[in-house]
Amino acid sequence: MRLRPPLGSPFQILLLACSFALAGYAGARLFADDWRGVALWLVGAALLHDLVLLPLYALADRALVRGLGSAGRREWTMYVRVPAALSALLLLVWFPLISGMVDQRYRSATGLSADGFLARWLLITAVLFGGSALLLAIRLSPPTRMRERGRLRRATKRRPPPVH
Repeated sequence: MRLRPPLGSPFQILLLACSFALAGYAGARLFADDWRGVALWLVGAALLHDLVLLPLYALADRALVRGLGSAGRREWTMYVRVPAALSALLLLVWFPLISGMVDQRYRSATGLSADGFLARWLLITAVLFGGSALLLAIRLSPPTRMRERGRLRRATKRRPPPVH
């Protein structure tokens, strides 16, 4: 039995070293100007996520699973979780513009209006949930279910008989 090195090939080691060097350079540049502000922001973001956001979306997910009820409908949760997570991520990234908190700064920096961000986010959210509902409807359509039953029937025919 031949033992492999724990890190892998020399190319992987070089790539890992380069990525650490790049991360170190970015961290040094980031902390050079206002290290207290950056450290406060990182700690605050971690605490906000762990103490506020995580319990909220865990509670929402538990309510979703409980609301769908029976085991046959539990597979539907992914059709709600994925668009909700993508929509929440977009809201998190674009919140200052969606909420209108930085209208003047955005206008002075870009020369553009920040008026349409809320409408666009709502439209993207509607498209995400609509596409997910369409995929679920296609998956639950009778021809698709019949194909699944046929596939299961063929799989059980190929199964060896149980030994008695």
